[in-house]
Amino acid sequence: MSEPEIPDNNAATENSGKVTTAPPHFIRYIIQDDIKTNKWEGRVITRFPPEPNGYLHIGHAKAICLSFGMAEEFGGTCHLRFDDTNPVKEEQEYIDSIKTDVKWLGFDWGQHEYYASDYFDQLYEYAVQLIKLGKAYVCDLTAEQMREYRGTLTEPGKASPNRNRSVEENLELFTRMKNGEFPDGSMVLRAKIDMNSPNVTMRDPVIYRILHASHHRTGNKWCIYPMYDFTHCLSDSIERITHSLCTLEFEDHRPLYDWVLDELGVYHPQQIEFARLNLTFAIMSKRKLLLLVKEKHVRGWDDPRMPTISGFRRRGYTPSAIRTFAERIGVAKRDSMVDSGLLEFCIREELNLTAPRVMGVLRPLKVIIDNYPEDQIEEMEAINNPEDESMGTRKLPFTRELYIEQTDFMEDPPKKYYRLAPGQEVRLRYAYYITCKEVVKDKDGNVVELHCTYDPDSRGGGTPDGRKVKGTIHWVSAAHAVKAEVRLYENLLTVPDYAAEEGDKDFLEFLNPNSLEIIDNALLEPTLEKVRTGHRFQFERHGYFYVDPDTTDAKPVFNRIVTLRDSWGKMVQQNKHD
Repeated sequence: MSEPEIPDNNAATENSGKVTTAPPHFIRYIIQDDIKTNKWEGRVITRFPPEPNGYLHIGHAKAICLSFGMAEEFGGTCHLRFDDTNPVKEEQEYIDSIKTDVKWLGFDWGQHEYYASDYFDQLYEYAVQLIKLGKAYVCDLTAEQMREYRGTLTEPGKASPNRNRSVEENLELFTRMKNGEFPDGSMVLRAKIDMNSPNVTMRDPVIYRILHASHHRTGNKWCIYPMYDFTHCLSDSIERITHSLCTLEFEDHRPLYDWVLDELGVYHPQQIEFARLNLTFAIMSKRKLLLLVKEKHVRGWDDPRMPTISGFRRRGYTPSAIRTFAERIGVAKRDSMVDSGLLEFCIREELNLTAPRVMGVLRPLKVIIDNYPEDQIEEMEAINNPEDESMGTRKLPFTRELYIEQTDFMEDPPKKYYRLAPGQEVRLRYAYYITCKEVVKDKDGNVVELHCTYDPDSRGGGTPDGRKVKGTIHWVSAAHAVKAEVRLYENLLTVPDYAAEEGDKDFLEFLNPNSLEIIDNALLEPTLEKVRTGHRFQFERHGYFYVDPDTTDAKPVFNRIVTLRDSWGKMVQQNKHD
């Protein structure tokens, strides 16, 4: 008997399927108008500026697709810039993971890889320039005092006693801060703007703080580090960004972005805010994701239950499916919650066309066909993918002893139960009709084996007398089955929007204790004996699965990407008919 084969249709999905239909949105309109009016001399330069203090999540994927996608669409460039201004939280591991994620999504920054730390000398000189202009001062209020002086949304702030220090004194203190003469937290440099501003962000924000910590790129050269709001706008200016795309929480910070650039009289990009991605049943906070990793609630940043890009990659999602999802949710000006069902629909839609079908039994129940020859092996022809005839067929061995799903048998079935039961006939997919004749149980009363008979004239699903059966179940040959570990994933959270229900509760209370089920005795058809990491399959009736990196020659490991249930797809079809 020849070794069964399945088509290798998985490799193409990693970088194929780029979205070609681009629905209009306000950022696209802005860029189109800027090109028309020659606002930036026809240039389109965007940037993606992650902080290297954690792994990227699906929300970042939306921002990546937007910033790189707009540059790509309009023939421009997108810079990858690491906002590495806090050495206490940054690690090279995070930098490496971010670069891997961006490349995996299908984007290339080419020679445009930058770090905020590249500009530390220049940023320091800009801070000195603000001091000389009387627009910045050194403040030694404690953090608690500064919060008190800042005021509230309804009450104005109060000026720091240090606000009117002379330029000379501020220059001296700032130099001494740089030289390491003061401990952490003892002094900061603040912009002098307006303590009565209705925008709290403009009430003399901190632009430099003291941190005696070694930096992953600059070592111990610096013990003062610029704040994000100061660094962000000036890095954009230095790199001559045209369209600085940010999520909506930075809208209140845009006046500060503009103020810094205008006061210094430097090149001034345009900051444009868009709604961040909020996804149901997903945690979108790097701080909380880090807590899950550190406290070992998950196996790591790439745990397939995590909403990180690396987690989706390990689960088996394709970059093209995530890019399709990012395009379909669009770009809006108002925050909203996106149903995670849409993301699942995107990967199902792709894998339905590209993933080979196979048969696997996750919870095996033995079947012995008493009237089938003991030593006989037949080859049954199975379709690899009914959506793509070019994927052809494969041969499956059929023998006297088989395994079926435990859930495909019921000893005392209800009406309209069409699977296997005592005296009831079903069709084995691609094979014969069988009828259950005897049920064998263990001492505890559990069904452990079924004895059946088969109709030799029913091969392929038809019989000379023309009878039909309503039930079709899948199976694997006991002698040829491949043992595998299968990991079934559910949502990490038990509620769609934990923030709305959190209140005084810790978000950990909403973790789903059943988010992972490991089945270590699954039996699969022999075509899966030598699978490699990176391959995706549809296990008929179970869902779509991906070969996990834990796979060894001794035992393949499969992650369920998504089930076959598709409530979102049904809603889409219903809307088309309405």
